[in-house]
Amino acid sequence: MKSQVRGGTRWKRFAVVMVPSMAATAAIGVGLAQGALAASFAISGQEFKVRADSLVGKDFVQYGSVAEGNNLEGKPFKAPVAVSGFSEAWITNMCQSVVTPGVFGLPDITLQLKAGTQGADNDQKKVYAKNIYLDVSSLKADAEFQNIDIGVAAGDLGKESGFGAQSGTTYNPNGFGQRAKDAKLSGVKQTAWATTAGTFKLPDLDLSLKVGKQECF
Repeated sequence: MKSQVRGGTRWKRFAVVMVPSMAATAAIGVGLAQGALAASFAISGQEFKVRADSLVGKDFVQYGSVAEGNNLEGKPFKAPVAVSGFSEAWITNMCQSVVTPGVFGLPDITLQLKAGTQGADNDQKKVYAKNIYLDVSSLKADAEFQNIDIGVAAGDLGKESGFGAQSGTTYNPNGFGQRAKDAKLSGVKQTAWATTAGTFKLPDLDLSLKVGKQECF
C-alpha cells in the first residue's frame, strides 16, 4: 500500500518495517518451542513473498486463522490466513522479499534474503526450521503428501503426532483442518503475513537492500 503522507514520521515507519523484518527473518534459535510460548504479535502492514525450489516437512498441519495488525497508515486491520505448520522442515534455495514504498521521493526499496542456495545436493546446506508456522494468504506449488487426513477438527490436529495448532493463536477448534505425516512441496511461491519458528537455521545467508521492486517472484 502506497502512502501519500509526507514528513519525518515516514522515516520512522520505514525503520519499523525494515529492521524487525531483518531480525525476525535472520534470527537463529528464536526459542518459540511448540506449546512453550504463544506467537501472539501484531503483524506488520506488509505481506512478504517466499520462493523455494523445494520444502520437505514432517507433521504437516493446516487450519484457518485470523492475523491482526496495523497497516502502514497505522489503521488496524484483520487478514484471514491459512496457517501451515511443520514440526520440522528443510528448504532448498529459499528467497524472501518484502517491498517498502518509497519515502521523500526515493524509489521503493526491496529487502531480499536468500539462503540454502547450495542445498540441492547437501542437506547440511538446506534451510532448517523446527516448529515452524506460516500465516499464508496464497501458495502455489507441486505438492505430495503421505498419510494425509482432510477434514480433521483443528483442535484435534495434534492428537496423534503431538504437533498441532499453534498455542495462543486465534482459530476455531471445531473448524476445518488437515494433516499429513510427511509433505513435499516443489516450485514453491508463497505470499504470507508472518512466520514463527522455534529454530530457523539459514546457511549461506545473503541479505541485501535493493532499489526498486525486486521481489522473489
